[in-house]
Amino acid sequence: MSYKTILVQCDAGRAAPARLEWAATLAERHQAHLIGLHARPPFEPVVADGGTFAMDLLFKDHEEALAESESVSAKAFAAAVKGKALSSEWRSSSGYADALLTVHARYADLTVVGQHDPEASSGLTPPPDLPETVALGTGRAVVVVPFVGVPTSLGRKIMLCWNASREAARAATDAMPLLQAAEAVTVLIVDPASSEAGHGSEPGADVATWLSRHGVKVTVQRDAAADADAGNVILSRAMDHGCDLIVMGIYGHSRLRELVLGGVSRTMLVRMTMPVLMAH
Repeated sequence: MSYKTILVQCDAGRAAPARLEWAATLAERHQAHLIGLHARPPFEPVVADGGTFAMDLLFKDHEEALAESESVSAKAFAAAVKGKALSSEWRSSSGYADALLTVHARYADLTVVGQHDPEASSGLTPPPDLPETVALGTGRAVVVVPFVGVPTSLGRKIMLCWNASREAARAATDAMPLLQAAEAVTVLIVDPASSEAGHGSEPGADVATWLSRHGVKVTVQRDAAADADAGNVILSRAMDHGCDLIVMGIYGHSRLRELVLGGVSRTMLVRMTMPVLMAH
């Protein structure tokens, strides 16, 4: 398996240049075709007392904002691919970012999106739940790049979060080209319990054997969350090992349950400090 097509979310946000550079470097490394997708959300009329004239002014402002956003986004994408040995393609489509990315991602091997930036103020900003919407709606792996920036290395040391679930298996399989190319992969198992239907008699042994047969340089670490959120344990151990990428399955529980009660997926989406490859 190898990545042949990588899709990246393009916008005019402050975090976009770093995200685009990360995606372009990844595409060059895997000799993949890189597609930059920019969304032009539709005008949403508001109820106002200004009449038709006021509505015309709002529509004009919206169109000007769209043009400015697309221009900034296109320049950032061009800068990211400039000088790199890869094929690339720019797409700009009318519609909402989450809906467009969900459709286009089904025809890519990997999709790169940005973490929600709480300080973003533009009305053209993608919805906060864009990463999980794309991951849940496509059946493809999604790499979420934090808005605070990315490490200088890319996939050199990777942490694979393993709980013997379908979602974790999907993420590990989708990340295989990255895992195979990494210098070191740490399989982290938090609060494992031996079970014939899950981890087996020796938690981590089966997944380590499987990965080793694919040429992955793997070690297993078992840890306990105690009273801490497992998501915080993951982030802490990833920092301890000097990782620059985390691979994990998301929403093993229902999305509603995690939104209400909290969970590993929500913790990672909010507090990530390095790129996270997620799959459902």
